[in-house]
Amino acid sequence: MTQLQTFQANSVAKTTSSATDTQKILAGRLFDPYKLQLLPSQTITVSKSTGLILTVGSTSENDTRTLVSDEIIDLRHLTILPGFVDAHVHFFLHSYGEASWDDQTTKESLVERTIRATVHARKTLMAGFTTVRDLGTEGAEDADISLRKCLSGPSPLIPGPRYFCANRAIVCTGSYGPKSSLHKNQDGVEGIVGAEIADGVDECIRATRRQIGAGADWIKIYAGESRLDTYTRTSACSVKPYELTLTSPDYRFRSRMDGISPGISGAPLPTFGESELQGMINTAHSLSIKVAAHACNANTIATLLKLGVDSIEHGSALIPHPESLMRLICATSSTIWVPTLAVSYYQVQLSGGKDPRANQAWKIVSEMFRHALAMGMDNIACGGDTGAFPHGENALEMKLMVRLGADWRKVLKWATLGGWECIRPMGWETSHDINGGGMPLGDNDHRFGCLRPGWAADLVGVKGDFEKDFEATVDTVHFVMKAGRIYKKDGKILHD
Repeated sequence: MTQLQTFQANSVAKTTSSATDTQKILAGRLFDPYKLQLLPSQTITVSKSTGLILTVGSTSENDTRTLVSDEIIDLRHLTILPGFVDAHVHFFLHSYGEASWDDQTTKESLVERTIRATVHARKTLMAGFTTVRDLGTEGAEDADISLRKCLSGPSPLIPGPRYFCANRAIVCTGSYGPKSSLHKNQDGVEGIVGAEIADGVDECIRATRRQIGAGADWIKIYAGESRLDTYTRTSACSVKPYELTLTSPDYRFRSRMDGISPGISGAPLPTFGESELQGMINTAHSLSIKVAAHACNANTIATLLKLGVDSIEHGSALIPHPESLMRLICATSSTIWVPTLAVSYYQVQLSGGKDPRANQAWKIVSEMFRHALAMGMDNIACGGDTGAFPHGENALEMKLMVRLGADWRKVLKWATLGGWECIRPMGWETSHDINGGGMPLGDNDHRFGCLRPGWAADLVGVKGDFEKDFEATVDTVHFVMKAGRIYKKDGKILHD
């Protein structure tokens, strides 16, 4: 047991001596993501002061004798799960069905985007997602670091999930938007850039250190692109569905070739060389920070896996090379794949199924995911690229996984324990002690994603039967607790 785990165990032991500090939750059924089972009639005891689970076990007669007590919450009509985890969100974006990425980054002020982010955080929590990883502010500068402060602590300023953030993300010159229509050689529009630009090993290392110094939980690298990326960035409700293919791509090295040579424009190209990627990954890891890579280029994905990247986002280039790359991911168990099915599916919905490019994108990613299932891939986390589609609809990723043939039990695991295995700090994988020798633990130090003693008291209660109707059940969130504090009960929001 590490010093950090020992400290948490001692914290749990101390709270058991105070009866007024504890609260019991009676669950009709409880989902165990380790066993992939629904356990009947369970009682969870939590500490309100530490926000940790104290005990979990079968419900006894003593648990049911004093149901009128404020310290007992009767949820025997619900299935209780660990709070859901969305491993890929963008709180500072809203649906591309409302405004394009370009319009959001260049026409909405930082104040407006930040206020929107607070609304998105609340919607996410009330949908049962008690933890998220935000993979880039997309032009909103360092606002995620301040938002994290407002969401954290025993009395957060606003309701929202545990918030892990990647700050500005890192891109190379010429590869990212917004792009000026007047100044072709200029990155950004009116000083707004969608991510931090770095070129060469030294600049890449410097950008990595700067973002970690600013407070980032993760480093996000845009490592390789494909035509799918171009499409999802340019769609907007202001464009008629049948005209969506005519929007100007703004997201890739050769995007300005789209009008005369779509094939060249859409070719998947790496954005960083191997030495640059290695510099960023090694630097982040030396500072105990993980690295997420947006990667849709087959060679780039293989390089990233060799370099020990911690998560692959999207990965659409796994097709047409599914077996070789997926075997690499399976063999690299420390690398988590976040397939982001939902963002591609949403583009099909925006176009009403009339846009061939959107349809092709969805065909590719759905085929890719089916290949992963057939190979038995399990190092997966749920993350839909939420923000490109509406916040609060985060469960769309889980629904699509089940529709494409995944066992619903596995999907619930990927959306809970899988989120922990993806997002957890590096201190949990190494002997490094992030606790610093007994210092108090913060929101992002605690384990989450499973209901066991010593883990975060992040709970969601749903009504229904997952086996009979997965989608309706996952949408019927009647109860939400984060860190021992109740935010939703009987379907009603308690903390606004």
